[in-house]
Amino acid sequence: MATYPEYMVAPIRQDLVEAGFEQLMTPEEVDQALLPTTGTVLVAVNSVCGCAAAKARPALKLALSSTDKKPAKLVTVFAGMETDAVAKVREHLLPYPPSSPSIALFKDGELVHMIERYHIEGNDMMRIVDNLQGAFAEYC
Repeated sequence: MATYPEYMVAPIRQDLVEAGFEQLMTPEEVDQALLPTTGTVLVAVNSVCGCAAAKARPALKLALSSTDKKPAKLVTVFAGMETDAVAKVREHLLPYPPSSPSIALFKDGELVHMIERYHIEGNDMMRIVDNLQGAFAEYC
């Protein structure tokens, strides 16, 4: 069940899709994206909140566009919309509590780096970019 009208979230979804992220809509799509045992996958839990608009999405786009080392696959789910898909992502993010927005990096099927909401809203965008690029350098 969706919390927000689709017309309201469509441009927010599109922001990450245009940056190369695949929108995951079902739990099956989530498992298909996150269960492979080889490669790197970056997961963005998108949100309508201000810190997603002002920091998380811009930081993701800048971090990815300004480095050669980056994850092989980019995926996103939208908090408050496809609740089953979001719940499945959050299973993969355990032991971290639900957080939106948030950003996670998986390598060879294992969660190796997590940026929670408090890391996003409590930092400026460039610190988030540096955090992401540091993770890319280490794991990608």
